[in-house]
Order: sequence, then C-alpha cells, then structure tokens
Amino acid sequence: MNAKGIPIAVINPDAPVESLESKQPELDNGVDIASKDGYFSRDYMALEWDKIWTRSWLIAGVEADIPGVGDYFLFDIGNESIIVTRTEEGIKAFYNVCSHRGARLVHEERGNRKVFVCPFHSWSFHHTGELRRITDEEYFKPEVIAHRPGLKPVACDSHAGIVFINMDANPGPLREAIGLPEGYLEAYRLDQMKVVRHVRSEWGANWKVGVEAFYESYHLHAVHPETRGVMGDLNVQYDLYPNGASRMIVPLGQPSPRIHDQTTVSEGLKMMLEDAGIDPSGFTGTAADVRRAIQEGKRARAQRLGLEYERFVDGQLSDSWATGIFPNVQIGCHPEAVFLMRFLPHETDPERFYYDTMTLIFPVADGSYKPPAWMGLPEGTDTTGKQRPASEYYSIEENANLGLVLSQDASLLPIVQQGMRSRGFDGQLWSEQEQRLRHFHVELERRLGK
Repeated sequence: MNAKGIPIAVINPDAPVESLESKQPELDNGVDIASKDGYFSRDYMALEWDKIWTRSWLIAGVEADIPGVGDYFLFDIGNESIIVTRTEEGIKAFYNVCSHRGARLVHEERGNRKVFVCPFHSWSFHHTGELRRITDEEYFKPEVIAHRPGLKPVACDSHAGIVFINMDANPGPLREAIGLPEGYLEAYRLDQMKVVRHVRSEWGANWKVGVEAFYESYHLHAVHPETRGVMGDLNVQYDLYPNGASRMIVPLGQPSPRIHDQTTVSEGLKMMLEDAGIDPSGFTGTAADVRRAIQEGKRARAQRLGLEYERFVDGQLSDSWATGIFPNVQIGCHPEAVFLMRFLPHETDPERFYYDTMTLIFPVADGSYKPPAWMGLPEGTDTTGKQRPASEYYSIEENANLGLVLSQDASLLPIVQQGMRSRGFDGQLWSEQEQRLRHFHVELERRLGK
C-alpha cells in the first residue's frame, strides 16, 4: 500500500527476490517540482551537451548491423558524427573526421570499409584508426605530422548485443553505468536479432518531453483509448534502478481496470491470441484468461521450435517490459522482437528532438513466430531479417508511418511543449504512476550539478 492506502501494483507477488520480475524496493526521490527552463533554454541545452551527452554511455547501434570485419555504421548526435566499426580486434569507434583539415570522412550511414579515405585531400586511414597514407607527405615539415595523426578514438563497448559509445576521455565501466541487473537484457539475445525497420523522425518538442511520455502509462486512457481493451494500465509495476535506469512492466492481454467489461474477448485480445499462435475462434475463455493463454501459447510454440524459453518467466512472454537506460533510451522487451527507442537532441533547437526507433526481431523460419502486431510494422515489412533495410528519415512535417499509437504521441507532444511555456504552468507535478519521470530528473540534475 502507498501512503494513501492504494495497493502498489506487483505483477507476480510470488516472484523470488532474485528474479528479474521481482518488485524492486520503493525509492524515495522526494516531491520537488522540477524547473521548466530546461525545456526551452539554449544555455540549458548547452549544459546538457557538456554534462550529459558527451559524458554518458549512449546507445550508438546494435551489433547485428556490423556482423563482419570492416562493417561500420554512423552514429550522429548533435553536431558529432561517429564511426562504429568491427575490426579484427573487436568493435571500435572513431570521430568521423579527418585529422588533417576536419572534413567528414564518411557520409553513407553503413557499409564495409577497411580503409577510410578523406574526400578533401585523400588522406587515408585503416579502419582500426591508424594513419595509412598522407598524400604528398614529402611537402609536410616532419614536426607537423611526427605524431602520425590517425583517427581520434571514442570509448566504445557493447552489452547484450547493443553498442555503446562515450565521448568522455575517461568514462567509467559501461555495465555499472547501465544500472540494470545482470542478465536483464542478455535474456533477449539481441545479438541474434535482426533490424527489420529503422526510423528517425523529427518531433516538435524537447527530447525530455519525449522521454517522459514513454516512461509512464498514466496517459494511455486519454491519449490512446484503443489500448484500454488490451492493457492493464493501472496494474503496472514500476521499478527504479541505479544511475537513472528504470522499467515498467505493463501487463498485456487483459482489459484496463478503467473499463466496466472485464469479460468480453475484444478484437484486440483476439489479435494478441493470434500473435501467440492461438486460433481465437476456438478460444473458450474470458478476457481474464487471455494473458495466461498467451503465455502458454508462446511457451508451447517455443518448445516446438527449440527456442529455449526456459530463460523467460511467464510474464516476459505476455507483458511489455518497458526498460529505460539513462539518459535517452526506452527498450520495449519481448521474446520475439525488441523495440529500441532513442530520444536524441536536435542540433540547435531545444524545442525539437529526433525520435529514433529500431525494430529488431528474432528470425525464425516459421510463419506463426513474428513480431506482435501491435508493434505497428507497416504492411509488407520484410521480417525475415535476411537484409538490413535502409533507415528512414522524416522531417517534422512528414508522416513517419509509425502506427496509430505513436502518431497520436507525435501529434500531442508539440501541444505539451507549447503549453509548458505558459505563465500558468509552474512545473510538473508527478504522481506515483510517473515515478520513473522523477527518477530520471533526479539523475539528470545530479549529473548537471544542480
């Protein structure tokens, strides 16, 4: 019970303490109202760049995008561009800039190169970062190039199939910075998943407004009323971890407690049964039985396909483990597919951000094993994982075809951003359904030194 006698949602009260499903101890992050200046101020934006973006471990991409030696992809954030490449010695990262005159070396978002050649004066560099050749080297005084100026490295590490970079000169260990328990992300085997869609769209709000909207389920009933038939939005378990990490377990396959009819198997629930390999026309249970049926259906299918679902608890087969990694990530974790979201700051405008999403699937040659339909992949998307699709880029004026729910968010957030400027708004008042937001801001202000 909380201070007002309202039960605290726990997905599985019988989960052992060591289980990843176990409810974390409550954490008191206070009741302060955060200032709203950080959503508009260019000075605040500059401070975030210096204290957050250049000193945090950031998700640059996934290992699946660089399976072979020489494969690379670009990670662009702010005014920086970083090359992430697989070498014979492992994955490395470098600033995408020639050490001679500062020209960008690479413009293609991904490819395979063992030599990077500057388009300006054709200096060349090995993909391991070492200087390969200086054009007309005999015309340089030896003192100018005595240090053999190679590519400037960026700290790089990977975890659970995800590649992180850190622009700090001496960053701390990645695994400690992530803040999640050991085995949490590893169970999903992202290193074996394949990207089937990658979209970067521009939204009309500060990046923190984006993070906040996806860190709570409190808005579902109002902004996404169609979810009320399939999501237990008041039964959500919230957990806070070190270093600003957090998660919410959103039970799927059950109606919201907000609606009266808790019996009828809605069309949305039928869709979820079908996703689990169950013919909804033969289902004889009520809405209260759907979540359990989904778990049993997926476990039986995994047994047939040899997918080793023993590593998952039942709740992971049905529910959304929406997992946040500071500063700008939410990962929707599911055995069949993972939805990786990054909220990236705009280069110059504090009232815009880039919503970057990757949908990764665990490729299985079986038609009944596919990403959940509610993930919103456009019809005709190749989900075999055989070919990495090109990334899609959308301006703020364009429709990114992200599906109904995300389109609703994209339309709402600029309204929130505009309203926060009002003299009638003093700052955000967070409920316990929004405790992840408070946890995020406590960590943000700690790192900003406020």
